[in-house]
Amino acid sequence: MVYELSKYKNRKVRKFTLAEYFQSWWDRYVKSPNHYITPEQYKAVAAMRACRTEALGIDHYVCEECGEISQVYHSCKNRFCPTCSWKDTMQWAEKIKEQMLDIPHRHVVFTLPHKLNNLISDNKWELLSALFKAAAEAMKDWMMYKYNLTPGIISVLHTFGETKQLHPHIHMILSWGGVNKNNCLEEIKGEYVNYNFIQTKFRCKFEDKLVEMFDSNTLEQNFSDRMDFLKFIKKINDKNWRVHFEPAIQIPEEVIRYIGRYSKRACISEYKITNIDGENISFKYKDYKNLDFYGKPIEKELTLNYREFFPRLLQHVPLPYFRIVRYYGAYAARTKAVLNKTLVKKLNETSEIEENEEIYEMAENPKICKNCNTEKTYLYSTFKNKKNETIYMTRFKPKKNKIKKIAA
Repeated sequence: MVYELSKYKNRKVRKFTLAEYFQSWWDRYVKSPNHYITPEQYKAVAAMRACRTEALGIDHYVCEECGEISQVYHSCKNRFCPTCSWKDTMQWAEKIKEQMLDIPHRHVVFTLPHKLNNLISDNKWELLSALFKAAAEAMKDWMMYKYNLTPGIISVLHTFGETKQLHPHIHMILSWGGVNKNNCLEEIKGEYVNYNFIQTKFRCKFEDKLVEMFDSNTLEQNFSDRMDFLKFIKKINDKNWRVHFEPAIQIPEEVIRYIGRYSKRACISEYKITNIDGENISFKYKDYKNLDFYGKPIEKELTLNYREFFPRLLQHVPLPYFRIVRYYGAYAARTKAVLNKTLVKKLNETSEIEENEEIYEMAENPKICKNCNTEKTYLYSTFKNKKNETIYMTRFKPKKNKIKKIAA
């Protein structure tokens, strides 16, 4: 398969990788960790360290015309791996943009107060799921109340802030319009938002879940009694819970391109790592409390020792089987099944990126011979076992006469 790589050629070059930093200091850190390391965190680090190395295997391809051989390293496909999560994001973006309603969309952010962080840490699965549900239901309730429409909602969970501290929030792709009672698509004119209505709904729905869990003794907490718990709830209501709307974007492809950097990526981009110096790692972050003359956040640099950096980063390893992207309203599976097919953009027969294919950071596809411009044939795979011995394995027999000329 030929990949459309033009839009990836201008990507920045990484100077440092997380894998090399973990290779240097992880084995020392696990001997006396600052915090308990969960099995899922061990698994994520092991996968990232082995990603694109001989440990996971190398596929060898040959050009049957000139004999050129190329190697393709296997990826770990772990959601915590920065490289693999970027590719997963690109695949997801290509897939989802063809299924979006052909109306403008808005980027909306729902953020929980920081005073809830301790409860979130102790009840991650339940409260992060409640965050998803509260944000979606608040938005659906307002759209139905104001416009009698069911919007399409795609919600993406982030648990981290710029400095990688715990900061749970939802990035939402919201159709600016939706499906009316007659099952017809209707677009909203203007950008009016009743912030007070949405913020109150969001807060009440999340707090209802908190109280329900407390009363059923399913909430991990340290309150002395119910009165103490209700005082805490009152305290976090001193300020409105933050809900932020971006202006409507007309073209679904632009929405996905905009939201793509917020979606299924890892919590830190390796392109933001500015230096690895011994035990310390430095990375860039945006300080949203300090703005420049144009109102944009000032970019700063943070340096951390591995003993502080590892636990700060690992708290964002996704929970096993926890869905960090969820769909509601017109984009929910049940709703889409009954919608008129004319409401949804027709899927292309061939997508630029297929689900099981790799996207390569390099400009050239290693499966295409750069000399003959033909598709290479798979030869064999090699692996390194625990004894550091090379093992050869053939996945399948190459098909004869498989040579394809690639259009220039």
